[in-house]
Amino acid sequence: MDIEIKVPSLGESETEATLITWLKKEGDAVAVDDVLAEIESDKITMEITALDAGVLKSVLKHVDDIVEPGEVIGIVDSSVQPEQPEAKKPVAAVRAEPEPEKPAAAAHVEPESQEPAVETVTPSVQAHDTVVDEDEYGNVADVTAEPIHAVSSERHEERVPMTRLRKRIAERLKSAQNTAAMLTTFNEVNLQAVMDLRARYGAQFQQKHGVKLGFMSFFVRAVSQAISQYPALNAYIEAEDIVYHNYVDVGIAVSTEKGLVVPVLRDAHLMSLAQIETGISELALKARDGGLTPDDLKGGTFSITNGGIYGSMLSTPILNPPQSGILGMHNIQKRAVVENDNIVIRPMMYLALSYDHRLIDGADAVRFLVAVKEALEYPGGLTLDL
Repeated sequence: MDIEIKVPSLGESETEATLITWLKKEGDAVAVDDVLAEIESDKITMEITALDAGVLKSVLKHVDDIVEPGEVIGIVDSSVQPEQPEAKKPVAAVRAEPEPEKPAAAAHVEPESQEPAVETVTPSVQAHDTVVDEDEYGNVADVTAEPIHAVSSERHEERVPMTRLRKRIAERLKSAQNTAAMLTTFNEVNLQAVMDLRARYGAQFQQKHGVKLGFMSFFVRAVSQAISQYPALNAYIEAEDIVYHNYVDVGIAVSTEKGLVVPVLRDAHLMSLAQIETGISELALKARDGGLTPDDLKGGTFSITNGGIYGSMLSTPILNPPQSGILGMHNIQKRAVVENDNIVIRPMMYLALSYDHRLIDGADAVRFLVAVKEALEYPGGLTLDL
């Protein structure tokens, strides 16, 4: 029986995608849930999996072809069942002497830049296999990054076509600059109280909820509370109307190998710190594994981006259209500050709020950021839902 391989739904407002690879070729055996092909839309890369076992009978669409939702790109013949591999007979183990290690060849390498090569909207999660150790202030202490290539004395250039996702990112960010009257206001926040809470209750929190108590949940809660006071930060302009939301769906900017995506944490205003941490963890895992769906990326009423985990001290994040506000988190550094006329050392972070000045007055933007700052400096209000 012939089973059609169809392009899945691409989500809201997306009508086409590019077939970027076939992972099976004609004649290959196919098992249920095997990944057959990958497609890339303007927002996401998606895997197309087999619904039935059999043999890939024919490929109807090829790499770089444009495909549409519901379109048939191949046929699986389910009447031909793949052969099961014969069980291997046990073989007696043979102890072999280990080969001596060969000395690694020395190579001159370029030092990595301290800043990540990403868009102005800074990412919160890297999507390749990365080991990150945070110090007591949540900053990156050790990052296992992608391999550095040896430098050749021969000069050369390489021209690579932009992917659909990269082109879409470029279009959206440039459109945001051209359309919105973007302005950024800054403040700094003393995170000593948040640090104390994490130090005192972090282990107990993780044991009870199965997830680490990070910084992002405090920021999401602080933003949600501030939005209740300044709803214009959660609205957007459509033609000559202002569209307000009575819910808060927070987009968390994430950098993947193929480009920037902003998965959405829905109804964040109704969530506890534990629910926020769990939701963010699930979205981050999906982003790393390429498992984000169009529904994960739809909507979003406000965004948060965290360049601090890569060491960024200050930045001016770009709006995620059609949203009117985005909060930039940065590196946490011990700095000397004055409290009660005394100089003390505190963990400080610079905050940046970019906003659409067409909709939001400067005074409200500043007050909103101050409300976020105060909620973080006195986090009892976040846990008591004040």
